[in-house]
Amino acid sequence: MSKKRAVVSLGHEALGYTTSEQWDAVKLTAKALADLIEADYQLTITHSNGPQVSMIHKAMTELRRVYIDYTPAPMCVCSAMSQGYVGYDIQNALRAELLCRGISKTVSTILTQVTVDPYDEAFYEPTKVIGRYMSKEDAEVEIKKGNFVVEKPGKGFRRVVAAPKPIDIVEIDAIRALADAGQAVIACGGGGIPVIEQNHLLKGASAVIEKDSIAGKLAGDLNADELIILTGVPCVYKNFGTDKQEPLSKLNVDECRKLIEEGHFEAGTMLPKIEASIAYLVKNPAGSVLIASIDTIADAIKGKSGTTIIA
Repeated sequence: MSKKRAVVSLGHEALGYTTSEQWDAVKLTAKALADLIEADYQLTITHSNGPQVSMIHKAMTELRRVYIDYTPAPMCVCSAMSQGYVGYDIQNALRAELLCRGISKTVSTILTQVTVDPYDEAFYEPTKVIGRYMSKEDAEVEIKKGNFVVEKPGKGFRRVVAAPKPIDIVEIDAIRALADAGQAVIACGGGGIPVIEQNHLLKGASAVIEKDSIAGKLAGDLNADELIILTGVPCVYKNFGTDKQEPLSKLNVDECRKLIEEGHFEAGTMLPKIEASIAYLVKNPAGSVLIASIDTIADAIKGKSGTTIIA
C-alpha cells in the first residue's frame, strides 16, 4: 500500500518560545510526528518561527548597538537563520525518535525561499510585530530608514513588517524529490524566506510570510493527500471563547466560507488556518485537511478528535 502523503504545519506550541523551551518541545513534537510516520504517512513538515525570528532580529540589532562597525542582519537573513536552527532541532529530535522505534529514515531540512509580489498591499500596511521594544528616538531612526513601527503604551515602540502572500516556492523541485524518495522533509520554515525576483536574482524582502498560508500552498504544490495543521486547540470551534462555544468535527469549503463571513475565526489565530485549508482544497479537491492539537493527533488521524475539512 502506498504511503499517505501529508504536509504537517507546526505552530508555536510545537516549538516553544525560547531556545531552551524549543529543545524540550521538539522532543514531544518528534513523538507525534513519529506516530504519523508509523501510521504510514510520508511527511513534509513546515513550522512557525515568530518567536525565533524575533529573537534573532533583536540579537542582531543589539549587536549593532554594541559594536558600531557591525552590519545588522536584514529580515531575510534572520528568517534564514531561524529556518536553520529550528530545522536542525526538529530533524535531530525526529531522527532520534525514529531510531528508538527501529525506523531508519533520513530527515532533511531545506532552506526555502518563497517569492512575493513587491506590490502586494501588505507592504503598504505591515502588521507583523517583531524585535525589541525601542525608545522614541530609536523608533524615529527606524522610520527614517523607511521602516514601520507601532507603539504599545507603557512599553515603547516595536518594528512591524509586511506579511505578503506567497507566489512560488523556489526550491519546490528539491522538496518534491526528497519527498518522492521517502524522506521526511522540513521545508518552508516560518513561511519561507520572502524574496523578490529581479531578472535572474532573488532579493530578500523585509517581510514575513504567514506559515499557515505557505502550508496550504506547499500541500497544493506537492499534491498531498492531506494537510495536517497542528495548533493549540483540539479542534475548530464555532463561537470560540464564548458560552456558546461549539466544537466542529467536520466541515466543507462552503461551510468554512460561511463561518468566515459570520466572523467566527479570529485573525492571526484560526482564520489563516481556515483560509489555508480552503486554498489547498480548491487546488486539490480530492484532499482533506485535519486541524488538531499536537497531543491529540494520534486520535485525530483515527477520526476520534480534531476537525476534518473537505472540498
